[in-house]
Amino acid sequence: MKNNYSPLVLALLTAMSSTAYAADKNLQKDETDIERVLITASPIKRTVLESSTPVTILSGEELDQNQAATLGDTLKNVPGVHSSYFGPVASSPIIRGLDGPRVKVVQNGLGASDASRVGPDHQVSTETSTATQIEVLRGPATLIYGSGAIGGVVNVVDNRLPSQRQEGVSGEVFAQYDNVADAKTVSTDLNAGSGDFAFHVDGYTRKTDDYKIPVPANIDEEGGSTTLANSDIDASGYNFGAGWITDDTRVAFSYGHMDSEYGLPGEEGVFIKLNQDRYQGVVDWNNLDGFIKAVHWQNAYTDYEHSEIEGVEIGTTFKNESIESRLWAEHAPVYGWKGVAGLHYNKSDFEAIGEEAFTPPTKTDSIAAFLMEEKEVGPLLWQFGARVEQLTHDVNNDFFTGLSGSNSVSFDNKDYTAVSGSAGVVWSIDDRNSLAFNYAYSQRAPSASEIYAYGPHIGSGTYEIGGGFELDDDNGQYNVVQTDESVEKEISNNIDITYRYNADTWNVSVSVFNNEVDNYIFEDFTDLVISDGAFITSADFEDQVAISGGSDEESDGLPVVLFSQQNARLYGYEAQVDWHLNDDWRLEVFTDYTRAKLDSGGNVPRMPPMRFGSSVHYEYGNWHTEVEVIRNAKQDKVAENETQTDGYTMLSASANYYLDLGDVDMTIYIKGDNLTDQEGRVHSSYLKDEAPLPGRSVSLGIRARF
Repeated sequence: MKNNYSPLVLALLTAMSSTAYAADKNLQKDETDIERVLITASPIKRTVLESSTPVTILSGEELDQNQAATLGDTLKNVPGVHSSYFGPVASSPIIRGLDGPRVKVVQNGLGASDASRVGPDHQVSTETSTATQIEVLRGPATLIYGSGAIGGVVNVVDNRLPSQRQEGVSGEVFAQYDNVADAKTVSTDLNAGSGDFAFHVDGYTRKTDDYKIPVPANIDEEGGSTTLANSDIDASGYNFGAGWITDDTRVAFSYGHMDSEYGLPGEEGVFIKLNQDRYQGVVDWNNLDGFIKAVHWQNAYTDYEHSEIEGVEIGTTFKNESIESRLWAEHAPVYGWKGVAGLHYNKSDFEAIGEEAFTPPTKTDSIAAFLMEEKEVGPLLWQFGARVEQLTHDVNNDFFTGLSGSNSVSFDNKDYTAVSGSAGVVWSIDDRNSLAFNYAYSQRAPSASEIYAYGPHIGSGTYEIGGGFELDDDNGQYNVVQTDESVEKEISNNIDITYRYNADTWNVSVSVFNNEVDNYIFEDFTDLVISDGAFITSADFEDQVAISGGSDEESDGLPVVLFSQQNARLYGYEAQVDWHLNDDWRLEVFTDYTRAKLDSGGNVPRMPPMRFGSSVHYEYGNWHTEVEVIRNAKQDKVAENETQTDGYTMLSASANYYLDLGDVDMTIYIKGDNLTDQEGRVHSSYLKDEAPLPGRSVSLGIRARF
């Protein structure tokens, strides 16, 4: 694997030689932050308290404390958010039980445009070590981001597109070592300016060995290795940005590059090599005269590629070249209503190349118009929105030649019109109490892989068959044939009710939701296995393995997963309490729960269990200490052909020491995770039986802001 540190070293040298400017550091979490931090993911800039939909923002010290190698692991302790956990190398966020193509991951408001929505083994191409804040919008957020956001949005915000003028240089340098995988992470974030011009550069590097685990990786293994084989990471990246900023205009542009190599746990000798180039730009016209008060234009071009490599041979290469553009305008109030209207265009050219490609090359185009309005009437803030989207999948049918034994598979272009709308109200009962209600009607067009998948997916260890096919049983002989039935849009009717209490020393948030989804698409594990190119029952496969007495036959068998549709209901809650007992002590408690049922009476697969946790914070002088306990309950509400997962409890502790060095604010910390070396297996993970959570770890870090 590579070891390229040059961009980061250059940035570090720049930081050490620059003039520093001090920034104030809040040692304890400030409850008034929730009143000030704006949700940048929404064109109508509102705070968390002013949103009718549940929103969580990680920033400042809270983000620093939770940063991990993957986006999913960074957000895994946010109420309502879990991690898909494909080992410690590739984990995506799961919001209220929904993940994959239902959760939109965006970078500064525009899609990450990687392959993480296609498979759980594909890394999200965002970096948290250089992020300034991460916003999580729970529930349907399709009005701005499209039908792919029916489950929620995660917006990773950084400084690569300068938004403010400044004089001189500011930034931070961060370094961490973690003994659980001999992991070394270094990053830097620098911002500079002169007059109307602002500049940005950041970079990071992360290198780990295989992770230590409390028990042998395989759940049925005894006396095996307590190191998770093939779980190493070697990644680096950098971003450059520049902007021209006046009182009325902003023009900013950025270029970013990412390289990553990481192993696939459970697949010996298989690793992924990823690289991405991303260009992003924004133009803002503010303080305009007339009916249109401001116009904003965001654009991004992303060239993404990763290869799944077995030994030295490339098995499959995934490519995604995308263009995204969003243009919207803010209008003057009309009868008290103010808001935005805009257009959103997205073009994606996705292909998988190689003998083990499981999705055909597909071009996807979408164009949408959206409208968001709000009006204050006394203590009520009314919020409405609508979106109409036209989406087309253009599939290359040459992919299917030979796969089905004939040339009979041929799909026409798939066209979908997705209509979404929402209505919400925030009632400010008094200065401390508020109640929010939101109803969202959302339509989601199925993704290309949900329709056209056909082949072995090495990362997830399955043989995937899309909803455009069906399994034909001819007296025990199974064949895959194209179905005459189309894959329908998902239609979600979601209701959210949120109570918030915000005072000087108390912050309480409780949300309940009910999401009725028609035509819910899910990966249905059949009772079939493909072995030596033939579909056989799992019982017959086990007999073959027993007769052969070896692992060669066993390694050749992949369970067959069929994308199916059925109505589903998802409901649950999130609750969080943050209490400053006094100037030194602070207590946080949270819990969340999602229940997901199919109309047939079965359960939606891989649903995260109930969870509750608590943390105690203590400050003395320049010290800030924390002890946290999180309990993941047993998950026994499982789908057909899915196994139960035992509950587990994770104990962690940390201590931060703050140094004021004049122009530099420095934090030195030590953190211990899974201190009891508990075996923990993530129910929502495809690898739960092959990849437990990391064992006891101790990390040391230093962060300097100037």
